[in-house]
Amino acid sequence: MRGVLGHFKELDGAVEAITELKQARLGDVTVFTPTPRHEFEVAIAPPPSPVRMYMLFGGLAGCIFGYWIAIWASNYWPLVVGGKAFGSWIPYTIFGFEVFVLIGALSTVAGLFIHSRLPRLTMMVGYDPRFSQGDFGVWVECAPDRAASAAELLRKHGAVEVRSER
Repeated sequence: MRGVLGHFKELDGAVEAITELKQARLGDVTVFTPTPRHEFEVAIAPPPSPVRMYMLFGGLAGCIFGYWIAIWASNYWPLVVGGKAFGSWIPYTIFGFEVFVLIGALSTVAGLFIHSRLPRLTMMVGYDPRFSQGDFGVWVECAPDRAASAAELLRKHGAVEVRSER
């Protein structure tokens, strides 16, 4: 992974650099910041998170499993009361909903860990401890022939330090 890292003291300069990097399409941009800032979220404009699909499919699987296990149990251990059918779906809706919520929540947490790549045992390329103490870092993953233009763009927007990393 090759790219250019820009170290910024000011938030506005980093946001402007990200916006111009995205317009120039020099490469993928990663931001290092001590606290979440909505300005970076707007500048990067990430695609919708795929984690919600984990919730959808996990929840539907949980609901189906909840209905199935309740109907299976009522057929396996029948308790005939008032001549009601064994496999009626209405009394099992509450159990289906509860398993929907349980499996949906667990699959959402699993999707969160998968897509955020947690636990991360090593630091990312470009990370600097100063980015946890109030400064901002902009990492641009780009080919070596585009590194010079990315570095120039970062300097133009007020980067204190710009370095190529591998």
